Amino acid sequence: MTHPLILEPQKTADACVIWLHGLGADRYDFMPVAEALQEVLLTTRFVMPQAPTRPVTINGGYAMPSWYDIKAMSPARAIDEEQLQASADQVIELIKAEQAKGVALSRIILAGFSQGGAVVLHTAYIKWQEALGGVLALSTYAPTFAQDRELSACQQRTPALCLHGVYDPVVLPAMGRSAYEHLKNWGVSAKWAEYPMEHEVLQEEIRDIAEWLAERLR
Repeated sequence: MTHPLILEPQKTADACVIWLHGLGADRYDFMPVAEALQEVLLTTRFVMPQAPTRPVTINGGYAMPSWYDIKAMSPARAIDEEQLQASADQVIELIKAEQAKGVALSRIILAGFSQGGAVVLHTAYIKWQEALGGVLALSTYAPTFAQDRELSACQQRTPALCLHGVYDPVVLPAMGRSAYEHLKNWGVSAKWAEYPMEHEVLQEEIRDIAEWLAERLR
């Protein structure tokens, strides 16, 4: 497994954001965003892992960085859940590594864009059983969320910020909204915001992310 990109803060780290890129991207994709955020979050380490390169069915079997295979697009994403579980396990190892460095769970944030967001939602609210500092879900969806699921009291204490573009043609806004509604129904303190964009990130969104992170990590 490729080592994650790690950006150390200006001061001694006492918080961490673990940030997963989207399908076909790499660990450097959000480095400029992380560097900008560290100008505000002076004690926050950013850890950006790299997805393995594997064939992706919906892209004609072409190999690319992917947290899991997507087998079909509709009516909902048909995915390789075993690969998703393996990616979630990778995130959990990164969480434990931060704990070992002395970072409290309440100061560890999981963030992910698109497919990476699906992984962090699954990790925080399906696999991981303790409260985290929060989840940042960007232009993403939750393929493993189901109506009949109940969260533990610890999982409920992990807040979420769900952000989406109203013109997103890749992950439809309704898919992101569904993930948010699940979290609200499960008792999670979740916020939803939309932006006039497609499958991307805007400066206005980054400012909102900085504000949300600062509330939890400064």
